[in-house]
Amino acid sequence: MICSVKTLGISGIKGSIVAAECFISNGLPGFDIVGLPDAAVKEARDRVRAAAKSSGLKFPVSRITVNLAPAGQKKAGTVYDLPILVGILAANGDLPAPPPEAAFLGELSLTGALRGVTGVLPMAMAAREAGIRRLYVPAQNAVEAAFAGGIEIIGVEDLGQLLS
Repeated sequence: MICSVKTLGISGIKGSIVAAECFISNGLPGFDIVGLPDAAVKEARDRVRAAAKSSGLKFPVSRITVNLAPAGQKKAGTVYDLPILVGILAANGDLPAPPPEAAFLGELSLTGALRGVTGVLPMAMAAREAGIRRLYVPAQNAVEAAFAGGIEIIGVEDLGQLLS
């Protein structure tokens, strides 16, 4: 199954919309991230898997491919951890697919807690301009994101809080 989750990145000094497209299929278990990811983005595989298991979630033992689109734009940092996990869980049928007017961003710790990331204000401004109405961010970044105005900001401490 496929699930696309809206997220954001930084391109220069401006925020940009990114889609974390998650595909789960049969075959030998594996987890690949494509779409010009840097080393920190590629390492999301380990953070996402550990955070899910530490939070009591079942992580699929399947072939997982995550495409960060647009594929021609470089992706950097740990901001994609949360949308990747949400997409995988939704593609596996463990969560409902997020609504198209929602976006997610944030770094996951191995325990499932969300850590703050840099560049949240320009990302929140880009989200607002793209018509996103609800943005899920690490609790540490909620005040910064709120300065964008015109968008509902939901600060999240950890995966348990997000899922409830």
